[in-house]
Amino acid sequence: MIKIGDKLLEAAEELERERNIPQEEFISYVCDAIVAAYKKKVPDHDVEGVRAIFDHETGEIGIFAPKEVVQQVSNQYHEIGLAEAQDLIPDVTLGEVLEIEVTPADFSEFGRIAAQTAKQLITQRLREAEKELIKKEFEARKGTCTTGQIERIEVISNTRNNVIINLGRVEGCMPSREQLPGETYRVGNRVRVYVLELRDTGRVPQIIVSQAHPELVRELFELYVPEIEDGTVEIKSIAREAGYRTKIAVHSQDADVDPVGACIGTRGVRIQNVVAELRNEKIDVIRFSTDPVDYISNALSPARITTVALYEDPPEMGGKRAEVIVPDDQLSLAIGRGGQNVRLAAKLTGWKIDIKSESQTGGGFKSLNAVLGGSPSDEEG
Repeated sequence: MIKIGDKLLEAAEELERERNIPQEEFISYVCDAIVAAYKKKVPDHDVEGVRAIFDHETGEIGIFAPKEVVQQVSNQYHEIGLAEAQDLIPDVTLGEVLEIEVTPADFSEFGRIAAQTAKQLITQRLREAEKELIKKEFEARKGTCTTGQIERIEVISNTRNNVIINLGRVEGCMPSREQLPGETYRVGNRVRVYVLELRDTGRVPQIIVSQAHPELVRELFELYVPEIEDGTVEIKSIAREAGYRTKIAVHSQDADVDPVGACIGTRGVRIQNVVAELRNEKIDVIRFSTDPVDYISNALSPARITTVALYEDPPEMGGKRAEVIVPDDQLSLAIGRGGQNVRLAAKLTGWKIDIKSESQTGGGFKSLNAVLGGSPSDEEG
């Protein structure tokens, strides 16, 4: 047995603190690595049943191999002579298998290659343990909001960077596409993010987090609106262009509860909390309706709507379509700057929306097709 306990335990404690890998698990990695090094060094690589044992009380580690008791030894790695075995256990008999210590007198005789083998195995096992830890953390947090501290900024190109966020036991990566447009991220700042997915393509899996995902809005409303958290108010749909504007449709089965008022809160305090979390992103809280006409009218808020006509076009022509007429002074408000208001209304309701003013109804029809997509921009209202 070789006494290396203090250093081994110190290393195990450090790994438990830094990577949350249990001490016993690390010690088992070390024992496996020592066995692998031993097997690689001895001439008979086929020796089976070899194991390394760490004694916590003495702080010693040793290598033990099973050997059959024989009259005459023909293979020293598999067998032990009867006389030698009787020195250890007086009543031993031929054919018995004993576990004999085969620890080299000096670990240095393993040589450089043996040491590298041990190091490689420990590194591999630690990487596997780290992968499992990341996967467990992701499964526990998937689809939820969490708060973390920005640890570093990884520059990918002149226009792209990854924000690495300390989530406690693991790190989260927020790629450029999941960041808020125009937001400046600084090391040390605390941010609230949505745990989106696990990307397992590299050596170590990455937990992808987002501030641009629509579900972040849902999580924030659940956080700040008790009626949503307890199910009294239900979020039916969310349409978001991150960093610019969000429309959220809400509904309550309880006639005594105003879903829009519950989300806004007294003097707007609840909605203000959500807006602050989203760096002053505009939020329209819309009353959901099972009547498509009412729903579309509500979704085009804050514009006033005159009439809504519904059409069921063939799928190849776009499917469900609504033609909306608004007062002349409401046309730009209904469309929104860059078409954002009508685009979000279309996403929210699932209807393709064409808008025209009252003065256009008798003449040439100039419409805006609200397709699901388009680039975000600032808008009016």
